[in-house]
Amino acid sequence: MDISTKVQENKLARTKAAAERYRWSGSDRYDAWQRQERGEAFPDSPEMLAARAARLIQRNGIPVGAAMEAIRADSLDRPRMYERILGVAKDLQAWSFLPRGVRAARTVARISVSENGREIPLGTGFLVSPRLLLTNHHVFPDVTAARSAFVEFDAQVTIDNAPEVSKRFALAPDTLFIADYDLDFALVLVSPDADGRPSGETFGWNRLSVQTGKLVIGEPVNIIGHPSGRLKEISIRENRLEARLDDFIQYQTDTEPGSSGSPVFNDQWEVTALHHSGVPRTDDQGRVLRRDGQIWQEGDGDDAIDWISNEGVRISVILKHLATLPLDDARLAFLAEMGSESGLQDGTAPRPVVTGLVPPPAPSVDGLYVETDVRVDATHVRTAAACIGLAAGPTAFGGSRHLVFLHGRGQQGHDPEQLRRYWTAALNGGLTRACLPTIAPADVWFPFYGLQLVQAMQTREGIPHSPWEVAGDPVEAAAPGSGTTRRLYEQMIIEAAARSGRPAKQPAREEGLSDAVHQGLSWLADATNLDRLLIAAIFADVAAYLDDQRIRDTVLNCVLQTMPRTGRLVLVSHSLGTVVAMDLLTRLDPRVEVELLVTAGSPLGLDSVYQRLLTGGPQRPDRVARWFNTWCPSDPVSIGCPLRDHWQGELVETPVANPAGHAHDIEEYLAHPEVAQAIGASLPSPTPV
Repeated sequence: MDISTKVQENKLARTKAAAERYRWSGSDRYDAWQRQERGEAFPDSPEMLAARAARLIQRNGIPVGAAMEAIRADSLDRPRMYERILGVAKDLQAWSFLPRGVRAARTVARISVSENGREIPLGTGFLVSPRLLLTNHHVFPDVTAARSAFVEFDAQVTIDNAPEVSKRFALAPDTLFIADYDLDFALVLVSPDADGRPSGETFGWNRLSVQTGKLVIGEPVNIIGHPSGRLKEISIRENRLEARLDDFIQYQTDTEPGSSGSPVFNDQWEVTALHHSGVPRTDDQGRVLRRDGQIWQEGDGDDAIDWISNEGVRISVILKHLATLPLDDARLAFLAEMGSESGLQDGTAPRPVVTGLVPPPAPSVDGLYVETDVRVDATHVRTAAACIGLAAGPTAFGGSRHLVFLHGRGQQGHDPEQLRRYWTAALNGGLTRACLPTIAPADVWFPFYGLQLVQAMQTREGIPHSPWEVAGDPVEAAAPGSGTTRRLYEQMIIEAAARSGRPAKQPAREEGLSDAVHQGLSWLADATNLDRLLIAAIFADVAAYLDDQRIRDTVLNCVLQTMPRTGRLVLVSHSLGTVVAMDLLTRLDPRVEVELLVTAGSPLGLDSVYQRLLTGGPQRPDRVARWFNTWCPSDPVSIGCPLRDHWQGELVETPVANPAGHAHDIEEYLAHPEVAQAIGASLPSPTPV
């Protein structure tokens, strides 16, 4: 059987299955329609509306000023506030909507096959990494079908409506081909061009995200594809999401046969689904109907079918399925190229071998990757000097001014010298943008308590170390063993979720403590695009430090061993380090003057944190001359910011926009010129590099 004939048969089976799902989801669509008739523009759940609104603001999908203007005049409850923000996003598009659409369109290719001397179009595909193309299983049901096909990029008309010269690429399914019948997707490797360059380096690729919040019911969708094998076309904005099922979404669009395998975009050009089938009108017996109301017969052609909707496979479901597959290291490496938001990068590293009870090595902690193959036991300890930290040179900043970097949790296994260079490089980027002199790493004090923190916490309950093992329950994976510490840990997660806008439950549906913690963590992860285990681990370590005096003393004593004894101090702290810094103020040598305290990505705005500080909080310590705080709205650790809402005393604060997936990274914070300006303005001219 010819491949094109097989594709048509597979497609018909998908069409009938989509029609069946459309029938049994009718009550959901009817409920949404009734709510829209009553004036709800986006008839979705409060949780989805909130997650969508947060994602729009955090990713600059809507200007913050426009969002605030939309909700300022009226007193609105949370659901109406979210709907107002979504309405602005739907009706008002930034200028970048068009060029970003052009950029997204370049990633889309026409898929064809050569049969009997003819080139027959099969469908559409799009790049999801520099080398991987995503399309439907019914387009590529097996490796044999993919071997016989080729893809064409730029199969479109120019700005003057003249046909553009397309670029053809062969496929390499024998190296990587992953497909699933039920989810109707196929992922295949694209061969490089004649110069050995991956196709994604020329045409770009779509960064897929496993997170929710990309689309709500009633929002527009955009589809780019090759209907009926024609040159590239776009169905834009006058389409809307009708229903969200477990694995699929249903939407109204003007797509045609051949659009199979097209990306379904939201208005921010994020891929929300893989288009896989039209939904035909059917009779009571499930038979497909033609436009004239007659029973459709094979041979009538797709154009005769009465299409009433369309269906796509949810991208988040595809990514979660890929994460469960038992693949070898080579294939995992290809999947890792899809990027951090895909949730697939953890699989590329060797699974850790752990002989002691240490916190799990999360993929990106405090802005740096943690070694996942580190062994921690009685025989594997770095030198005492490396565990304590690094002092600055005696002539740095004239010898009387000291710049100190105080890191957060999760730094065990790293070289303090390397960490100091990373922090300095990031700060120098910000200083350059602020037109200030840069500094040398050797001029910075870098106390290092990473290994001491791990060793002090080894009495906690053992927890799994593989991301594959803990994906099901990160709350329990990171939970401290002590009863009081665990209660503090849970309290912090619930408080942070509430402060980030998680809707309160109705009294009739009051959730238990465990549900509140799990749902709070999921809310924070969805709202910030950070891994749930990473968020849980950060809160767990902060809770352990605050609740266990032995751990607190161990950390503070370690830091004090690498601190100036005299002079004027500029103390830059991050994450858990901001909590340590606040306690450190009570134990510094009295001869040290704290000229500037900088806190970045800090949890000090949470009641459950500042109530347990040695300084007593929330009052700016007297020995701090100036305090500068910076936070990112999508950083779950700094949810309690701005601090001036809780803390008394003079305080300068600046919000910054860190990239998605790196909202908590110290390197991102320091690279902002407004943050670097605050630090650099407090330093004299540095010693020459």
